[in-house]
Amino acid sequence: MNTTAPAVHAQLGDESSIWFKLSALVRGNPDNPMDTLRQMSERYGPVIVVNMASQRVVFLSEPDHFKHVLVTKADNYIKYFDGLKPIFGKSMITNDGALWQKIRMPQQPAFHPDMFAEYIPYFVTAIRTKMDNWAELARTGETVEMVEQTWTLAADMICKALFDRDMPFNPHFVFKCVKTYTDVMNHKEIRLKKQADEFFEVSEADTAKAVEAWWSVPPAVMAADPREHRERTLLKMIEAAIADPARPEFDEQQAIDEIKQYLWAGTETTALTLAWALYLLSNHPEAAERVRQEGQSVIGDRDPTADDYAALQYTRSVIQETMRIYPPVWGLIRVASEPDMIGGKEIKPGDRVVVFGYGAHHNPKFWDEPEAFRPERWMDKTKKQVKYSYIPFGAGKRSCIGGAMSQVENTLALSILLRRFRPEYVGQNPAGINATVTLTPKGGLNFKIRELS
Repeated sequence: MNTTAPAVHAQLGDESSIWFKLSALVRGNPDNPMDTLRQMSERYGPVIVVNMASQRVVFLSEPDHFKHVLVTKADNYIKYFDGLKPIFGKSMITNDGALWQKIRMPQQPAFHPDMFAEYIPYFVTAIRTKMDNWAELARTGETVEMVEQTWTLAADMICKALFDRDMPFNPHFVFKCVKTYTDVMNHKEIRLKKQADEFFEVSEADTAKAVEAWWSVPPAVMAADPREHRERTLLKMIEAAIADPARPEFDEQQAIDEIKQYLWAGTETTALTLAWALYLLSNHPEAAERVRQEGQSVIGDRDPTADDYAALQYTRSVIQETMRIYPPVWGLIRVASEPDMIGGKEIKPGDRVVVFGYGAHHNPKFWDEPEAFRPERWMDKTKKQVKYSYIPFGAGKRSCIGGAMSQVENTLALSILLRRFRPEYVGQNPAGINATVTLTPKGGLNFKIRELS
């Protein structure tokens, strides 16, 4: 099996990359670059066309326009993931059209809600392992970076539930490889400092090494001994697709690439949501206490079940509100393949169209007190949510395959962890935001772990 990493030529910070170009638009507020884009939308309207060198970028901030691009005319707007192919290869996250459907179809059953009951015991096993780790951190008083903590937990949950494996890699090392590559600001600094012929700490060689280390992870997962030899796992479905002569597009390399997307994209978005939730709850201790009380009332001292997830209404609402305030993916980028009109503005083939979900999530037209952390808003059935004003997992047929499962993971993790611990945020308040591909905390989220008596 070939596990050699490809040449890293499509860097996120390349001048031709939209990620690099977008970084120039978010310089107004260094602690929350999303403010710049929001102010642009307020000043210039819901459809903004920006000419950036040889490329047109179109910003959309209205739910009706989101529906147009992601649902109504989804086939005319192709997913943009330049710069991430060295990471995801030919996985379904980088494909579109008929090939994407062929790749997704054999994996879809693993994410049916009926499967979650089977996964929950494995989620809980991973959460218990994290609790043992947190007990030691509480004892030593060490300061930890929470996204790294939640990333390692999410990776463990994925390996155990979807792949029937214990993690055959050091998750802390892999996390650092992930961050080396995806931090857009690092790539920007590489490009700028290289032009000036200056010394820089994060080199292209470092980035290439990070990719190479990352490429070794999926084959290690496939080669590891199964935990229980379960037949109904995502890995089994992928292996069956490889063996199916009717699916010639699903070879061994395809399997490796699919595992990559779950251990990276799926893991990071889950981890960011849980880390931001713990940050918000640290700043709202009354909400954290309500999560604890609900967990005690619903679950008590036993292990949770699928029915318990449905009953953890407030805890689920905390996760939903976290994804509204800090959507893991702040904007979805598509490439127009056909001429179009949106909001009276001409869309040309090749235009990069940014579906600015964060902007809609924070717009007072769609949300009462949008900057306030109010989990209760999700429990108020009298308030009708404007459709497509909330898109943490995208929308339409290309919406995130693991979105529903991620909410189960995070709801259970939050309920179980807070029953024993009080994670205390000790960083700057409010925490800053980085304009990377995902909505990451600037400088991380530093916490002390306190064990409840």
